[in-house]
Amino acid sequence: MSDCLFCKIVKGDIPSTNVYKDEQVIAFRDINPAAPTHILIVPNKHIDSVNMLIPDDEPLIGRLFGIAKMLAAQEGIAEGGYRLIVNTGAEAGQTVFHLHMHLLGGRQMKALG
Repeated sequence: MSDCLFCKIVKGDIPSTNVYKDEQVIAFRDINPAAPTHILIVPNKHIDSVNMLIPDDEPLIGRLFGIAKMLAAQEGIAEGGYRLIVNTGAEAGQTVFHLHMHLLGGRQMKALG
Protein backbone atom coordinates (compact mmCIF):
# COMPACT_ATOMS: atom_id res chain seq x y z
CA MET A 1 0.00 0.00 0.00
CA SER A 2 1.64 3.20 -1.18
CA ASP A 3 0.27 5.46 1.58
CA CYS A 4 0.86 3.09 4.52
CA LEU A 5 3.39 4.46 7.02
CA PHE A 6 4.71 1.03 8.01
CA CYS A 7 4.97 -0.13 4.37
CA LYS A 8 7.16 2.92 3.75
CA ILE A 9 9.33 1.99 6.75
CA VAL A 10 9.60 -1.62 5.50
CA LYS A 11 10.75 -0.33 2.08
CA GLY A 12 13.23 2.07 3.69
CA ASP A 13 11.46 5.18 2.38
CA ILE A 14 11.04 6.48 5.95
CA PRO A 15 13.94 6.14 8.40
CA SER A 16 13.49 4.13 11.58
CA THR A 17 15.68 2.92 14.42
CA ASN A 18 15.66 -0.75 13.52
CA VAL A 19 16.51 -3.40 16.08
CA TYR A 20 15.68 -6.37 13.84
CA LYS A 21 14.93 -7.04 10.19
CA ASP A 22 14.56 -10.13 8.04
CA GLU A 23 12.59 -11.16 4.94
CA GLN A 24 9.31 -11.37 6.91
CA VAL A 25 9.50 -8.88 9.79
CA ILE A 26 10.94 -5.53 10.81
CA ALA A 27 11.20 -4.28 14.40
CA PHE A 28 12.02 -0.70 15.33
CA ARG A 29 11.86 1.66 18.28
CA ASP A 30 8.63 3.63 18.70
CA ILE A 31 9.17 7.37 18.17
CA ASN A 32 6.75 8.13 21.04
CA PRO A 33 7.63 5.45 23.61
CA ALA A 34 5.15 4.51 26.34
CA ALA A 35 7.83 2.65 28.33
CA PRO A 36 11.65 2.61 28.53
CA THR A 37 11.57 -0.22 25.99
CA HIS A 38 8.94 0.28 23.30
CA ILE A 39 9.53 -1.61 20.08
CA LEU A 40 7.09 -2.09 17.21
CA ILE A 41 7.21 -5.50 15.55
CA VAL A 42 5.73 -5.32 12.07
CA PRO A 43 5.24 -7.94 9.34
CA ASN A 44 6.73 -6.82 6.03
CA LYS A 45 3.54 -8.04 4.33
CA HIS A 46 0.76 -5.47 4.54
CA ILE A 47 -2.15 -6.80 6.60
CA ASP A 48 -4.58 -4.14 7.84
CA SER A 49 -5.34 -5.76 11.21
CA VAL A 50 -5.97 -9.04 13.01
CA ASN A 51 -9.40 -9.06 11.38
CA MET A 52 -7.76 -9.46 7.97
CA LEU A 53 -5.62 -12.49 8.84
CA ILE A 54 -6.03 -15.64 6.77
CA PRO A 55 -4.96 -19.17 7.69
CA ASP A 56 -1.79 -18.82 5.57
CA ASP A 57 -0.69 -15.96 7.88
CA GLU A 58 -0.48 -18.19 10.98
CA PRO A 59 3.27 -18.92 10.62
CA LEU A 60 3.95 -15.19 10.25
CA ILE A 61 2.01 -14.41 13.43
CA GLY A 62 3.99 -17.06 15.27
CA ARG A 63 7.15 -15.42 13.94
CA LEU A 64 6.09 -12.06 15.45
CA PHE A 65 5.83 -13.69 18.88
CA GLY A 66 9.17 -15.45 18.48
CA ILE A 67 10.86 -12.17 17.56
CA ALA A 68 9.16 -10.46 20.53
CA LYS A 69 10.62 -13.10 22.85
CA MET A 70 14.08 -12.71 21.31
CA LEU A 71 13.99 -8.90 21.51
CA ALA A 72 12.78 -8.97 25.12
CA ALA A 73 15.84 -11.04 26.00
CA GLN A 74 18.11 -8.81 23.92
CA GLU A 75 16.72 -5.70 25.65
CA GLY A 76 17.16 -7.23 29.12
CA ILE A 77 13.44 -7.19 29.98
CA ALA A 78 12.55 -10.87 29.55
CA GLU A 79 13.19 -11.93 33.14
CA GLY A 80 11.37 -9.01 34.79
CA GLY A 81 8.46 -9.15 32.37
CA TYR A 82 7.08 -7.31 29.39
CA ARG A 83 3.80 -6.60 27.67
CA LEU A 84 2.78 -7.39 24.09
CA ILE A 85 -0.09 -5.35 22.65
CA VAL A 86 -1.91 -5.72 19.33
CA ASN A 87 -4.62 -3.11 18.79
CA THR A 88 -7.35 -4.02 16.32
CA GLY A 89 -9.55 -1.25 14.98
CA ALA A 90 -9.93 2.43 15.75
CA GLU A 91 -11.94 1.87 18.95
CA ALA A 92 -9.06 -0.22 20.33
CA GLY A 93 -6.54 2.52 19.57
CA GLN A 94 -5.12 1.25 16.27
CA THR A 95 -3.81 4.36 14.50
CA VAL A 96 -1.69 2.74 11.77
CA PHE A 97 -3.73 0.20 9.84
CA HIS A 98 -0.89 -2.23 9.23
CA LEU A 99 -0.85 -5.08 11.73
CA HIS A 100 1.84 -4.58 14.37
CA MET A 101 2.76 -5.63 17.88
CA HIS A 102 4.00 -3.32 20.63
CA LEU A 103 6.71 -4.73 22.91
CA LEU A 104 6.73 -2.71 26.15
CA GLY A 105 8.94 -3.15 29.18
CA GLY A 106 11.60 -1.74 31.42
CA ARG A 107 9.24 -0.52 34.16
CA GLN A 108 6.41 -1.81 36.34
CA MET A 109 3.20 -2.02 34.30
CA LYS A 110 -0.27 -1.53 35.74
CA ALA A 111 -2.39 -4.67 35.97
CA LEU A 112 -5.12 -4.90 33.34
CA GLY A 113 -7.79 -6.68 35.23
